Amino acid sequence: MDYPENEAQFANLKVNKGVADVPSVNPYFMKKRPVKSLTTTDYVDGILRGDIAMLSRAVTLIESSKEAHKQQARQIIEQCLPHAGQSVRVGITGVPGCGKSTSINVFGMHLIQQGHKVAVLAIDPSSVRTKGSILGDKTRMETLARDPHAFIRPSPSAGSLGGVAHKTQETIILCEAAGFDVIMIETVGVGQSETTVHSMVDFFLLIQLAGTGDELQGIKRGIMEMADGIVINKADGDNIARANLAAGYFRSALHFFPPSESDWIPGVLTYSALEQTGIAAIWEMIDEYVTFTKSTGYFDRKRQEQSAGIK
Repeated sequence: MDYPENEAQFANLKVNKGVADVPSVNPYFMKKRPVKSLTTTDYVDGILRGDIAMLSRAVTLIESSKEAHKQQARQIIEQCLPHAGQSVRVGITGVPGCGKSTSINVFGMHLIQQGHKVAVLAIDPSSVRTKGSILGDKTRMETLARDPHAFIRPSPSAGSLGGVAHKTQETIILCEAAGFDVIMIETVGVGQSETTVHSMVDFFLLIQLAGTGDELQGIKRGIMEMADGIVINKADGDNIARANLAAGYFRSALHFFPPSESDWIPGVLTYSALEQTGIAAIWEMIDEYVTFTKSTGYFDRKRQEQSAGIK
């Protein structure tokens, strides 16, 4: 385009040509980065060598609803199954605010100091309206999340009942194949309905609180009958006496329940996740339970039932 200002009569004035409009978006950002398609062998090899990134991608694949992903996920699980089963699976539940995430952070660090590798599967409740989940459990397990010997995987419940996600059992298999010898499953924590997780774990731990105003509210059959151990959190400061009193209530209540299928008598302990006291006693109780159930054959029988339930 010529400009009249560039004519001879306007010798002292010159207008240069403008530049073409530039795109509003950087063209480099518009180029899609190629995503490498991983084979089943890539996934399995990565999991078996303890690659956390590969384990995370495999869990995402398992949780996918795409049919192609489902087929590959089944192949991965089948190849990981022979390398699984060498862990202690602990389900942890309790009412909201009882300190489940804080307790798991302390429990996990205690176990890592003992030489264990810990995987935490945190189930986050999904919104009934939007179907979304916050998945912010790692922020409440800050110390554990930074440790290289730990793996924390938040998953949405996505409408699944029983306190767990749809693919929790399959995720346990992958974590065990990756070398994690303690698997902790944190349920959504709504009170009395986390019974599904009991069928997936070896030990079911119920966290309770003292001094909440109604001790009978905690002594209910639905979840109490499932518990292999009951622990009273926040036994610190002025709350120690109330925690010990609550422990007495729970011990008395357990006498009215029928014997458990494992013949194990649940223990009732107090501890403080804040002050990190009483933690060792809880894991001694779990070790005793594992030893006892293995001696009676209940441990192996339950594991067989869990393996049969994997789809």
